[in-house]
Amino acid sequence: MAVRRSTSVLPIDPVAELTALHALAKALGVHTGYTNGLRQRVTVGNETLVRVCAAMGAEVTRAADAADALRTWHATHRAAAIPPVVVAWDGDLSHVPLPTGDNIEAELLLEGGEAAPMHIARRSLGTIQPLPLGYHTLTVVASGVTATCTVIAAPTQAYRRPGAHRSWGIGIQLAALRSMRSRSVGDLRDFEQLCRWVRERGGDLVTALPLLPTFNTDWPEPSPYSPVSRLFWSELILDLGEAHRPTDVPATLDVTRADAEVRTALADHSAPASARLDKELSRYASFRGAQARLGRNWREWPPAARDGTLEPAQVDADVERFHLVAQTMARRQLRELRERLDHDGVRLGLDLAVGVHADGYDAWSRQTLFARGMSVGAPPDLGFPSGQDWGFNPVLPNASRAEGHQYLAASLAHQMAVAGVLRVDHIMAWTRLYWIPQGLGVHEGTYVSYPADELFAVLTLESQRNRSEVVGENLGTVPREIRVALPRHRIRGMYLAQFQAASDPDLAPPTANDVALVGTHDTPTFAGWLGGTDVGERLRHGLLIPQSEQNVRKHRARAAKRLAVRLGSTVDEPSALLIALLAWLGRSESSLVVAWLEDLWLEERGVNLPGTRSSEHPNWQRPMARLLDDIITDPFVDTCIRALAEARAAGDPVNPTHLKLALP
Repeated sequence: MAVRRSTSVLPIDPVAELTALHALAKALGVHTGYTNGLRQRVTVGNETLVRVCAAMGAEVTRAADAADALRTWHATHRAAAIPPVVVAWDGDLSHVPLPTGDNIEAELLLEGGEAAPMHIARRSLGTIQPLPLGYHTLTVVASGVTATCTVIAAPTQAYRRPGAHRSWGIGIQLAALRSMRSRSVGDLRDFEQLCRWVRERGGDLVTALPLLPTFNTDWPEPSPYSPVSRLFWSELILDLGEAHRPTDVPATLDVTRADAEVRTALADHSAPASARLDKELSRYASFRGAQARLGRNWREWPPAARDGTLEPAQVDADVERFHLVAQTMARRQLRELRERLDHDGVRLGLDLAVGVHADGYDAWSRQTLFARGMSVGAPPDLGFPSGQDWGFNPVLPNASRAEGHQYLAASLAHQMAVAGVLRVDHIMAWTRLYWIPQGLGVHEGTYVSYPADELFAVLTLESQRNRSEVVGENLGTVPREIRVALPRHRIRGMYLAQFQAASDPDLAPPTANDVALVGTHDTPTFAGWLGGTDVGERLRHGLLIPQSEQNVRKHRARAAKRLAVRLGSTVDEPSALLIALLAWLGRSESSLVVAWLEDLWLEERGVNLPGTRSSEHPNWQRPMARLLDDIITDPFVDTCIRALAEARAAGDPVNPTHLKLALP
């Protein structure tokens, strides 16, 4: 009698599938659950886990694939002879585990090319002497298999200028700062004039939002936090001289008009030979020239161009030349500005954007470094109950490790070469980033872990090399690792008076490790915060549901009153309250207090409404309401500055009433 064989498929065990999927996610650093900013515990859905794991290189298209993908990961992990990156804090490389195998050989080449003496004992490797700071290459051969590793010899602490300081400065969006001689946007000459005015009044810092290139034509995107690249400068900041002053001042920040002004001014300039010898710059200029011919979205280019090989016919030669000239001029002007400011005792503050535009040069030139199909953002919190989608692709942590974090190092060095102070936007990204699979809701994302120790090593190394102090933007939901890492690496955090008033019943003052601020580009202005201007805007754009409006306004009023009581003032007198706040921050232990320039005349409108795009809200498109010529002669602005400067100089309680307030 014949035996009938069963053709049925083995039943799927959903518990085993979920267990394998969660194990795979954990192995890749993908969080299966987290607590959002509303203090709600979130369990991440399977589709999110599958898509994020796939973006990180796992061969999964559904939860059922997780077990096989996990086995592959374990096999690859076991086969790895040494980790791709090792940190030698303060040059101490005493214990690097070696793989099992026969005939183990190892060589450590220093950044300069010379070999460092080492010892091998008990299956580990170390150096005989402390390593010089830098990026070194370790090569290990075991049983005929060769593996390499980047050794980052980094100082534990970031750079700090010597001595004790009680300084202050001003924060701006440079494009919005205009004078009687300006073009359509503020430029480096306006920047220098403001720096000198600040120095004359006792300050030593002017900090600007990112001065990185943006897309200025064909659907312009003026956000400085969505740059074409983190390796180059915006051509719009160039000082073009008096010959290129416009006949009128536009009512908005028209980056397309500003772009045309720069192109006209540089039309007769030839690209210097040195620019073409710079491979990265030459490739950047060619990319911008190719976008002029093939379209901005490089993902739709012909295959070879899309993959990085450009033919001369695909590159607009005039556009290529323009970018070679503009970048050469920007580098020179910024270098010379830094030299003049150093001589006068003023520091230039810059800002490292957390990401880059998906259509930009960095994403095209380093395609294996970015996660496709993913967007970076933030889960729901009290400020943004719907969460945030920032619209750019995240860097793949393992891909960054494989290249020794060269891209991050280059991005930091680019700005630190001219910045006395560098603010790192969303420094929580050093430990984790919130990934959102494209097509899913913002609340359907999850966190992905990053190698924080290695990234901080790159940060402190570049800080010391360039003598640039570091400030970490640690506002919002801050993981414990960041709270521990910032003081350990001598990186200042940020203290925002409005946030503190909203969250701390005692309204503790800033500490010596805080940069104290009245406001930032992402917050309402001080006057707008007091009046709740932003609440109405958030309602109009769906960032706040109508049912929450009264509760939000109630909490805002309570925070404002708390601040006023703490300062001995009243919310009914915004001018006096602002001056009292500046004096209070000035008397604090904070070594640096930064006031947002527009707050000094109680501007009600902010430069940006987070959670909206420039096509939905005029983000980054509003010039300052006052020209620089008027700002530096405004009596109320002067009163505010004197309150801050005198408090900084005194270091003890200052009574702002003696300042003879020049009320607006």
